[in-house]
Amino acid sequence: MSTLQKNNPTLGLELEEFLKQQGQNTPLKPSSMSDAQKIKKIASHFKEIMETLGLDLSDDSLHDSPNRVAKMYVNELFCGLNPAHFPKCTTIDNKINYDEMVLVRDIKVMSNCEHHFVTIDGFAHVAYIPNGKVLGLSKINRIVNYFSRRPQVQERLNHQIFHALSYILDTQDVAVVIDATHYCVKARGVEDSSSHTYTSKLGGKFKSNPATRSEFLSLLKN
Repeated sequence: MSTLQKNNPTLGLELEEFLKQQGQNTPLKPSSMSDAQKIKKIASHFKEIMETLGLDLSDDSLHDSPNRVAKMYVNELFCGLNPAHFPKCTTIDNKINYDEMVLVRDIKVMSNCEHHFVTIDGFAHVAYIPNGKVLGLSKINRIVNYFSRRPQVQERLNHQIFHALSYILDTQDVAVVIDATHYCVKARGVEDSSSHTYTSKLGGKFKSNPATRSEFLSLLKN
C-alpha cells in the first residue's frame, strides 16, 4: 500500500481549520511550494549556515550535508506541517457498546522545540471513552507522531492531539498526558540533564468526574 493510501489529506485540512477555531494551530504562513522546492531552498540556506560556521564543504563528509538536512526537515522531522501527511483514521461503530476507558500508554514522542529547533524526547499517554465510535489503536500512535513531527511547544502538542481525537471520535471524553525531556534544557542554557516536563489536557468525564480522572491517573502510575 502506498503512503498516500495510508493518509487522509482532506481530514488533515479539516483538522487544521478546527485547530484554528480552538486557537491551537501551529503558526503557519500559506505556501505554494512543493516539497522538492522546499528541499532545494533549505539546502541552499543550510549550506550558507555551515559555511558561516567555518566548515569546509569540500570535505567528503560534509559536502552533501545541506541536502541531507533539507530532506530530513521536509520528509521526516517536520513532515507533520503538511496536512497531506495526516494519517487515515477511519472510525467504526461501537457495535459491542464498549463504554469503559481505552488507554494507550507509552507512545513514543520525538519532536523539536520551536524555540531552538532541538529535540523533545518522551512519551504520550492517551485515553478516551467511546461515544458511538471507536478508533484502531495504531491510529492513536499515528496521530501523536503526526503532530510531533513539526516544531512544537509541549503544551500545544498536548492540545493538538486532544482536539484531533475529540474531532474524529466526536467526544470530549479524551485525556492526553505527555512526559518529555527537552534538549533546549538538557544540552544548552541551564544544562539540566535529569528534569522532565509533564503536561496534560483532560476533557469531558476525565476532567469533570473525579472517579474517571482517578482511574486514568492510577493506570498511568501502574
